[in-house]
Amino acid sequence: MQVKFVAFSVLTIIVSTFIPSFAEDVAGIPADVAQFVSAPETTLNLWPDLPPGGIPENIGEEKWTPGSEDIPIVRVSNVSIPTMAFYPADNPNGACVVVFPGGGYSILAYNHEGSEIAEWLNSIGVSAVVVKYRVPRREGLPKHWAPLQDAQRAIRLTRAHAEEWKIDPEKVGVLGFSAGGHLTVCAALDYATKTYDPVDSVDEIDCCPNFAIPIYPAYLMNSENDMSSESGLSESVHIDANAPPTFISVANDDANRAAASARYYVKMREVGVPCELHIPVSGGHGYGIRPDKGVAAQWNKNCENWLRAIKMIP
Repeated sequence: MQVKFVAFSVLTIIVSTFIPSFAEDVAGIPADVAQFVSAPETTLNLWPDLPPGGIPENIGEEKWTPGSEDIPIVRVSNVSIPTMAFYPADNPNGACVVVFPGGGYSILAYNHEGSEIAEWLNSIGVSAVVVKYRVPRREGLPKHWAPLQDAQRAIRLTRAHAEEWKIDPEKVGVLGFSAGGHLTVCAALDYATKTYDPVDSVDEIDCCPNFAIPIYPAYLMNSENDMSSESGLSESVHIDANAPPTFISVANDDANRAAASARYYVKMREVGVPCELHIPVSGGHGYGIRPDKGVAAQWNKNCENWLRAIKMIP
């Protein structure tokens, strides 16, 4: 699939003159969690001003929680100012993956589904962007709406920095876990949906990803606990022939998510879009790529081979 750009070379010039007014290093990692989160090269605000819809009055101050020493899962809550953290590969091959940590659209599991994934991607020559998207869910909106706005903006900003960050703008993918997996699916399928009014020239850049990697994705079916054939794919899942190539991995014992992913795979096959699906027999949910979590957490090995097969990496 070839992503179409709107006068990209001209936009690159326009964007490069605009970005310095807001794309500065604006957010660090709090000291009490820094030992669990690898430091990015730079962290940028997604929006030059407040994000679409502003900041709800009921959203408290942003909080980073380190978890325990035995299970160091850094959780970020009350995100009102979304950011993107750039992790460059030492020997970049041109590919870049925009990463969405999971957390039920309530919190973000920032390290084991974010920065640790960026480290793995960097090890195979792929640069990464970890998105700290808005949580918790915004009242009166679909659970994924504010995060999807942030996702679309992050993809556009990644392409806006393509020359500076040594990225091929036609090798930009999305990857996410659980709710972040659902967000990955929405970003891959709903790229043509106008989720916000343009705020600057960055928003003229295409936000369609070139590939998608939802890992143990949530919310793909109307009910994740309903095993009946009547429970179809969720109304938030709109698969057609314009969807990008997709890699999915989910454990068989992860509620009903394997069955949901299987239905997703079948629909992708029906519309003629390449899709690779892996369902290890056990593993549960939320394992990331941590080596003590068994075979299910080794999905990244298959994913690396898939990225080569679709010619996103050499």
